[in-house]
Amino acid sequence: MEVNSIMAYRQRLHYWAIARLLPNQKWAIIARFRSRSDADGHFQFLRRKVPNVLFKVVFDLTSQN
Repeated sequence: MEVNSIMAYRQRLHYWAIARLLPNQKWAIIARFRSRSDADGHFQFLRRKVPNVLFKVVFDLTSQN
């Protein structure tokens, strides 16, 4: 198995993501997690460290192509 296919498989396991609102009003995925609780914990950390930026925890299936 190639390294790229391993990484692709591992990425598909990370459905929970944190999205950040960019200045152009588009959302960008900045981190991925296997569990909702991991995503929520990182989300809380980001809200405390970067309070002037809008983040959301999302369940993202778009990377399943």
